Amino acid sequence: MVADARRVTERFAAALRHGYGASEHTIRAYLGDVDDLAHHLELDDDAAWGCVQLADLRSWLAHLAHEGKSRSTLARRSAAIRTFFAWAHRTGLVDHNPAVRLASARQASTLPEVLTVGDASVLLDVAQMRADSEDAFDLRDWAMVELLYASGIRVGELAGIDISDVDLAELTVRVVGKGDKERVVPFGIPAQRALVAWLERGRTASTPRDPRALFVGRRGGRVDQRQVRDVIHRLAALAGVPDVAPHALRHTTATHLLLGGSDLRTVQEVLGHASLTTTQRYTHVTAERLRSAYQLAHPRA
Repeated sequence: MVADARRVTERFAAALRHGYGASEHTIRAYLGDVDDLAHHLELDDDAAWGCVQLADLRSWLAHLAHEGKSRSTLARRSAAIRTFFAWAHRTGLVDHNPAVRLASARQASTLPEVLTVGDASVLLDVAQMRADSEDAFDLRDWAMVELLYASGIRVGELAGIDISDVDLAELTVRVVGKGDKERVVPFGIPAQRALVAWLERGRTASTPRDPRALFVGRRGGRVDQRQVRDVIHRLAALAGVPDVAPHALRHTTATHLLLGGSDLRTVQEVLGHASLTTTQRYTHVTAERLRSAYQLAHPRA
C-alpha cells in the first residue's frame, strides 16, 4: 500500500482507539486485516476504497480459505472489514458500504478446555503446599492461581492489578478488561488467605520496584503474562493434572459456577463478557458433563 492508503488505516486506528474503545491487540489485528485486503485488491490510494464491491470482499475471504485459514480467523477478518467499511461509510470515505451483506464464517463449535473440580482442587492444593516453604515466589504463585480460579479474570487483567484494586475486607478485586472496561469481581476466603500471605510475607521480601503492582517478578517489576503462564504450566506438571493454559482456568471458573447453580447473567458479569452469547458456550460444557455422568450412572442410559 502507498502512503495515502496507509493514512486511511491511521485514521481508522484512531477511531477504534477513541470511538470504539478497542484494545491495542484488537487494533493491530484489524489494521492487519485491512492492509491484507488492500494488498489483495491492489488498492493504491484513498479513493480506491470507494470502488470495492461485495464480490471483492468475498473473493478475498475465499482466497484466505484456500490458504487454509481457520473459520475463527475468517470470522475475525470478516468482522474487521465490516467494522472498517461501516466507519468508512459513516465518515464519507466511501459512498456505499459493500460489507453490509458480508456474511461471517460460522466458527467451529469447540468446547473450551476445563479442569474437573477434582483436578482444580489438586492444582490449588499443590500451590498451597509449595507456599508452605515461605519462599516469596511460591507464596506469589499460590496467590495468583487462587485468584485466577476464584475470579475467572484474564491473565492480562491479573497482571494489571494494583494493590489498591484489592479489597480484602469485601473480598473483591477491581480489574480493567477489554476496551478499558472496569468491573469489580468477587473472590472467596481461600484466595483472600493466599493474597494476605503474599502481601504480608512474600511481596515485602521480594524487593518490588513497582510500588503499585500487586504481583511482581523476581527482578521486582510488575509480573507479565508470560511469567503467569509459566507458573500455571509448572504447577499443573507438579500436580499431575492436564497441562492447561491460564485461560483454561477462566473457562474452568465459568463452568464450575454453572455446575454449582449460578445463572448465566451472573457468570457474564463475573467474566466481563460483552455478549451473553459468549457466556452461553459454557452451558455446552456443563450439558456434556451432565450427559456423561448420566450415561455412567443410569442403568438404562
